[in-house]
Amino acid sequence: MQFKGTGVALVTPFSQNGKVDVEGLRKLVRLQISGGTDFLVVQGTTAETATLNTFEKKEVLKIIIEENKGKLPIVLGMGGNNTAAIVEEIKSFNSEGVDGFLSVSPYYNKPSQEGIYQHFKQLSKASSLPIIAYNVPGRTGSNMTASTTLRIAELDNIVAIKEASGNMEQVMEIIQHAPQDFAVLSGDDALTLPIIALGGHGVISVVANAFPERFSQMLNASLNNDFDAARKAHYSLLDVTHQFFAEGNPAGVKVALQVRGICENVLRLPLTTVSKTLEDQIILETKKIVNQ
Repeated sequence: MQFKGTGVALVTPFSQNGKVDVEGLRKLVRLQISGGTDFLVVQGTTAETATLNTFEKKEVLKIIIEENKGKLPIVLGMGGNNTAAIVEEIKSFNSEGVDGFLSVSPYYNKPSQEGIYQHFKQLSKASSLPIIAYNVPGRTGSNMTASTTLRIAELDNIVAIKEASGNMEQVMEIIQHAPQDFAVLSGDDALTLPIIALGGHGVISVVANAFPERFSQMLNASLNNDFDAARKAHYSLLDVTHQFFAEGNPAGVKVALQVRGICENVLRLPLTTVSKTLEDQIILETKKIVNQ
């Protein structure tokens, strides 16, 4: 399993003028390396990828690869709802510095389970890199069932699932029946500990952007069956986890990153910064966690 432990869905820092904050991005990568993160996920939803133009996407990836210096595996978001277009993008992609793809189940089209399977089958054939499939019904409009996930787990190059359905019975069915070398990764920060306890293998986290030290401590303790330590770290992050998602992601986590001196609290429309009340709560909770 190349992708296990704490994966972090990196935000894209922006300056006050709205441009990509290069130094903030470098600081963020350095924080992850020093904080115990196991792999980096670039240009997922948390990166506000939908608002990046083609040049910015290339620039962001280049900067992360440069700053990472090969220390951590890098997973690049490569998904969409046009199968043929994603296949061509994968085939033409220069994969130097990238270790795998994260590919979301097709959104908006609301395909059948057979359509979802055939989509990933085509991506599997096209890719020379391992692929993490991503199930997030709240964003895609359709759920990839456990039986469909188990079908795609048998495809070449599909090595893991980021499961963000919130359905623990579905997660358990996947863990119970998946191939031994297939990783089940939590797509919900708050459910990471219970999913690991059930036999999961890691997470792709938003919260760990701001608190990689505490989050990786929780994850590693869980994987080592030290659930006393894991629960302590889990509950120390639970309030801020709820706060981060209360008014949309990554609006919450960017407040904490500003407190930690990593980047400005700037987002691109249609996302906006959180309310003053929530911002004050996140600031207090961030300072509490950092100083513990």
